Amino acid sequence: MARITLSCLPASWYCSVSLLSLNCATKQRLLFLLLLFITSVLLLATYQRQLWGPQRRPGARVNKYLSLEESMEATDILNSALNYGIVVDCGSSGSRVFVYYWPPHNGNPHTLLDIRQMRDSGSKPVVKKIKPGISTLANTPSKASDYLEPLLSFAAAHVPKSKHKETPLYILCTAGMRLLPDSQQAAILEDLVMDVPLEFDFLFSRSHAEVISGKQEGVYAWIGINFVLGRFDHPDEEDATVEVTTGSENQPPISRRRTVGIMDMGGASLQIAYEVPGAITFSSPQEEEAGKSVLAEFNLGCDVEQTQHVYRVYVTTFLGFGGNMARQRYEDQLANSTISKNRFLTTETGLSEEKPYLDPCLPVSMSDTITRGNHTVYLRGRGDWSRCQEAVRPFLGLHNGTMSPQGIYQAPINFSNSEFYGFSEFFYCMEDVLRIGGQYNSDKYAQAAKEYCTTKWSTLKQRLDNQLFSQQADISRLKYQCFKSAWMYEVLHSGFRFPSDYASLKTAQLVYDKEVQWTLGAILFKTRFLPLRDLQQESLRQGHPGWLRPSFVYNHHLFSLCLLVVVLAILLYILRLRRIHQRELRQVEVLDLLWVEEGEALLP
Repeated sequence: MARITLSCLPASWYCSVSLLSLNCATKQRLLFLLLLFITSVLLLATYQRQLWGPQRRPGARVNKYLSLEESMEATDILNSALNYGIVVDCGSSGSRVFVYYWPPHNGNPHTLLDIRQMRDSGSKPVVKKIKPGISTLANTPSKASDYLEPLLSFAAAHVPKSKHKETPLYILCTAGMRLLPDSQQAAILEDLVMDVPLEFDFLFSRSHAEVISGKQEGVYAWIGINFVLGRFDHPDEEDATVEVTTGSENQPPISRRRTVGIMDMGGASLQIAYEVPGAITFSSPQEEEAGKSVLAEFNLGCDVEQTQHVYRVYVTTFLGFGGNMARQRYEDQLANSTISKNRFLTTETGLSEEKPYLDPCLPVSMSDTITRGNHTVYLRGRGDWSRCQEAVRPFLGLHNGTMSPQGIYQAPINFSNSEFYGFSEFFYCMEDVLRIGGQYNSDKYAQAAKEYCTTKWSTLKQRLDNQLFSQQADISRLKYQCFKSAWMYEVLHSGFRFPSDYASLKTAQLVYDKEVQWTLGAILFKTRFLPLRDLQQESLRQGHPGWLRPSFVYNHHLFSLCLLVVVLAILLYILRLRRIHQRELRQVEVLDLLWVEEGEALLP
C-alpha cells in the first residue's frame, strides 16, 4: 500500500496516512498541501541566501567591489526603476557634465544610495567637456545658459525622457568663478537659474547652481574616493576600524570602517583631506577660530537623528605649493639672490655660461637659464638630492613645526591607524621616471630619487628616446624630476610630518581603473536625503497586497513566522484527516457487523 510518511517532523508529531484509504478529493487536498509545504521550504532557503549571502569558508574572502566591476557595463536605460542625476563641473579651463544613476534604495536607513557613473551603449562613461571656462563670460553673463546648452543637451539625450522631471541637475562652479567679483558670479548664476528651466525639464532650482568653495570641493573629493573604496559600508571582520566621537552629547563612540585621507598635488596648489575621528581640543581661541575654517562636519545619512554617517573632515588647500609653482618660487629666489650677491662681488657666479650657478635640484651636467626682467641667470645641474632637500625646505613656510602659512591649523593625524592616497604629482613623481608608483616606501623612494639626480643629463635623454620611462614622461618631466621628488618628500615628511616608516600611503592615478571625480562626492552629498522618499513610499505600500515585496523579503523574521503558520496549518489538517479516517474505519466496522447480523437473520 502506498503511504506518505512525514519523517521530518518531531517524533511526537509522527503520523502515517494511507492514500488508498482516502477518497479522491482528500488525496488531492493532501497532495496540494504537501506541494505547498515543499515550495515554502524552497522559497525560504532561496531568500535566506539572498538576505544573508552565501556561507564563506574560514579564511575565504569575498570580492566586496564586484558591483563596481559590473558598473563598467552599459547602463540599462530600459530599467524604469533606475534614477538619474546630472552634475556640471564648471572649472577654470572648461566645463564638464557627468551623468549618474542609481537603483531604488534598499530600505535600510543606514545604507547610502548606490550611485554610479552612467555608461552609454558602448560602455563608455557619459561625460562631455567644453572650453573655455564659464568665468570667461564675466562681462556677458546673459550667454551663460547658451554656453552650457551643449552639455545639457548631451545629458538630456542619455537620460530617458520619462525621467527628466525627476532627475536633479546641479551646476557647480569652482576655481575660475571664485576669482570673479561677487556681482559677476551672481549675474552668471542668475542667467542659469532663469533660462535653463525654459529649455530643459530637469529638477533644477536656485539652490542647484552655486560657486563652491575650495573647502567644499575638497570634501566632495574625499567623499568620492571613500565611496568608491567602499569605506562607508558596514565593516567586516577583517576591516580596519576606528572609534569615532561625534558632536552629539551622551552619544557613545561609534566603531566603523576606517576611511582614507587624500593628498593631491597639482601644478599650482596642494590639497589634503582626512577624517578626524576623535574630539578636538584647541589650545587657544585663535587656534579654535583657525580650526573652524578647515574642519567640516556633515551627515551623509538620510536621517539627521542618526549618527552612523556623521563625519568630521579636515580639508585645506595650500596655494603655491603645487609642483610647478614651487619650482617657480624656488627660481625666483635663486635669481634674486644671485643678482643681489653679484652687486657686491666680482665673481659673477651665475651671470655667464662660463660661471653658472650649480643647482643641486637639476640633473648632473644639465644647462638651464632663468630670466627675470633684464637679467639672465645661468644654471648647471649638480644633481645633489640631499642638498636639494635642504634648499626647498624653507619654501614650506613651517610655522610651529607645521606646514601652515598664515597660521593655518592642521588637525592631528593618527599615523598608527590611518591610510592615505596620493594623487597627481604624488603619483607622477614616483611613476613617470622612477617607475615605482603604488605603495610608498620612503627609503626606496629616496634611493631612487638620489640615483636619478646623479645620472647625467645626456644619459637621461637617451633613456627617454629608448622609451624606458612611462608614456607620460617628457623632456619637462626629466628636467624637473629631481626638484619635484625632493619637494614631494619634504611636503610629506617635513610639512605634514608623516613618519619615514609610514607604510599606509598609496600613490595612484586611477581607482579600479577609472578616474574618481569630486562630482561623484557632490551628488552623493546633494542626494543624501532622497532615501527618505523611497522609505516613505515603501511605508505607504505596506497596506497594499504585494507578494514578496522587497521590504517583505527584507523582514525575514516576518517571512519565517508566516511560513511557520503555514506548516502548523498543514500539520493540524493532516491530524484532522487522520481522525476522520479513524472514525470512518469504525463506522465501516459497525456496518460490517450489522450486515453480518442481518445476513444471519435471513438465513433459513
